[in-house]
Amino acid sequence: MATTAAPYGARPIGTTSAAGSFTGMVRHLPIITTYDTAIFNGDFVKLVANGTIEKDAGTATLAAVGIFMGCSYTDPTTNQKTFSDQWPASNAATDAMAYVLDDPNVVFQMQADDGTGLYNTDRGLNAAVVQTAGSTSIGKSKNSLDRSSTAATLTLPLRIIDFVDGPKSLRPKGTTVSDAYPDVIVKFNAASTFTASPHSYNNPTGL
Repeated sequence: MATTAAPYGARPIGTTSAAGSFTGMVRHLPIITTYDTAIFNGDFVKLVANGTIEKDAGTATLAAVGIFMGCSYTDPTTNQKTFSDQWPASNAATDAMAYVLDDPNVVFQMQADDGTGLYNTDRGLNAAVVQTAGSTSIGKSKNSLDRSSTAATLTLPLRIIDFVDGPKSLRPKGTTVSDAYPDVIVKFNAASTFTASPHSYNNPTGL
């Protein structure tokens, strides 16, 4: 069961779009040469004014364009085309392209932090993100859902829509708490009259 914290960032599993068909299609978006922050598979990324992407390090708010799935670039040392789950900070490649799952209706899975678990009453609430440096050995994000932040607060970036139930994650049942670190199914929260969407495509103002 999920009794140990082993976060893996945002793992896409579906979509709430009207088409209802999840293809996992990604968009190729550029990374500027020598961008100095590492990005890992499962991290949130955002568009910036120069037309490239950067890591979205937001917690209680996001301005994400999507989820980073990996990248390609010509290694400046070996001159070889490289495909990677992670962007190494300050890489001098001049042709780097990120593979970004940019569907604003994407449904994704994250592990909750805290060690106190979640209840059925947390379904439908919003939550923040816990940002943690990813694993350079396997190229994966270590971000998680902030268990202590769950609330109806409309500015929080993630909406809890369900829980995973399986051999590695026990969901809440009735009034019984889940495992200490449950796997949670979430989506980007919607925009409102009072706040921007955590996904930039849903905002009428550019970027």
